[in-house]
Amino acid sequence: MSLLDIQNVFTGEFPYLKIGFFRTALPEENGNRKVFLKQDVRVRNKSKEDTGQNFVIREEMTVTELEQLFKKQFGLSAQIFRKSGRTWLETKMTSDWSLKKQNHQGFELSVII
Repeated sequence: MSLLDIQNVFTGEFPYLKIGFFRTALPEENGNRKVFLKQDVRVRNKSKEDTGQNFVIREEMTVTELEQLFKKQFGLSAQIFRKSGRTWLETKMTSDWSLKKQNHQGFELSVII
């Protein structure tokens, strides 16, 4: 699967959320900003506990849980963003919210604006 495939499946389930994958830049690079990976990068399960089960994202998972799961399973740093009108906001301040709650909030903010 490519990162684009993962992003498309994720956004299909949560239309007011999007996911970005990045590597952290070295301090001397780009002022230590996140450098997002190209969407054509292909991923494999890197977990030593791989049981052959599919990677499952559940709506009751928190943003933190999902980001940690991507790190554990694929070695990927992920960031979830929530739609607010025409803008995409980082979910750092609300990372303890479920994906369902994040998506609903994105819907509310996009309909109002």
